[in-house]
Amino acid sequence: PAQSPSSYSLPLLLCKVFRWPDLRHSSEVKRLCCCESYGKINPELVCCNPHHLSRLCELESPPPPYSRYPMDFLKPTADCPDAVPSPAETGGTNYLAPGGLSDSQLLLEPGDRSHWCVVAYWEEKTRVGRLYCVQEPSLDIFYDLPQGNGFCLGQLNSDNKSQLVQKVRSKIGCGIQLTREVDGVWVYNRSSYPIFIKSATLDNPDSRTLLVHKVFPGFSIKAFDYEKAYSLQRPNDHEFMQQPWTGFTVQISFVKGWGQCYTRQFISSCPCWLEVIFNSR
Repeated sequence: PAQSPSSYSLPLLLCKVFRWPDLRHSSEVKRLCCCESYGKINPELVCCNPHHLSRLCELESPPPPYSRYPMDFLKPTADCPDAVPSPAETGGTNYLAPGGLSDSQLLLEPGDRSHWCVVAYWEEKTRVGRLYCVQEPSLDIFYDLPQGNGFCLGQLNSDNKSQLVQKVRSKIGCGIQLTREVDGVWVYNRSSYPIFIKSATLDNPDSRTLLVHKVFPGFSIKAFDYEKAYSLQRPNDHEFMQQPWTGFTVQISFVKGWGQCYTRQFISSCPCWLEVIFNSR
């Protein structure tokens, strides 16, 4: 419809009718990058397609902290401001990419600014396929063609015979959409099942244990914030230092969650999951 004062409320009305009947305000939804109205401040036409909007995920309240570190530890490093962290926690083991190249080594190639992140697909403790370098601002990660245009997990060779892994693989479907925007990196759940996300920039910076956030189908979450990530520094504590640093890494699990609220304590116990490592430069 042509732009008018009432045209801005029409997308909200359609979302209430077709997607989320409990929607209260337009601030609860976010326009997807696939929409022609995306990123336009004053568009001549306002898109009314309810499936071109996603609902914003509300973060859970953190549990009472068992231990916290003083804010003095949370200062940028002066000697190495662009340091890239080691690979994400995978049950206490740092795995290597194919050919013996680690994720952090890949991001430390001098002068390489062609990608803003790399994505690795895992099935339990086994990496499946090679690292996927992301150059475009938006990437679809899905299982079967033609459910997207990007990283097709179904085309990767997997020898995993676990019935649970095969069951979860069949539920990935349209998967997720990963989008780099001005304020950070957003993840949109395009599938029909929940996804679970852990990121250092989603929680209080002085919290020892990061929460795993559940994102329902049709919801979006700002999974990574560059400004917050640069302000984080691993505290100089022996016990904390034994844990892999995940400041520039986001972990995403399909269908099954992990952490203190689940029977699976480590993401390496999840059937199908992603590791997204951001280029710190």
